[in-house]
Amino acid sequence: MVLSPDRELIQRAADIIRKGGVIAFPTETSYGLGASIKNVYALEWIYIIKKRPRDKPLLILISDISDLIHLVNQVPPSAVALMERFWPGPLTLLLPARPELPWPLCANTNKVGVRISSHSWANSLVKALGSPITATSANLSNYPATCNAEEVRDQLQSPPPDYILDGGSTAGGPPSTIVDVSTEPFKIIRKGIIDPKDIKSVFL
Repeated sequence: MVLSPDRELIQRAADIIRKGGVIAFPTETSYGLGASIKNVYALEWIYIIKKRPRDKPLLILISDISDLIHLVNQVPPSAVALMERFWPGPLTLLLPARPELPWPLCANTNKVGVRISSHSWANSLVKALGSPITATSANLSNYPATCNAEEVRDQLQSPPPDYILDGGSTAGGPPSTIVDVSTEPFKIIRKGIIDPKDIKSVFL
């Protein structure tokens, strides 16, 4: 059961992000690490917190499709079809990135991963901030995902995130499915909570 979003806690988390901090927050399956995509220092700090290889880009949460104009060069027809079917939800789409995006969002791939979350706390957080945030998992690289605030505290200690937005336990299970729609035909990069058969059925 997902707890109803706590406006006060969400606003506190948004204020910390706005000031350049990194916070942990609940998503559909696990907790994620959120930072402003406009703050390169905060983005780099996520790599330090997670001990994440710097050739792996950070995925982004947006609150509305209109946010894409600031992130991508184009939205292919296949992307539109998948957005209409699966957004909001645990489907991350890789799209052609705008050249001015900070390096942690693309990591020299010329692509950026974007989705709209269906989790009420995550979506409320992005809306409270008024701009996109990162959504990489709140765990050490190659360690199990975290599904509650206590697991985040236990795993991310040196250094820890600046704040944990405690929205209760998440559902667990596979992460978001990642589909590369930057070229045709599309390619499923990571199998996740959305079955590949359901992805392919959109185009039948």
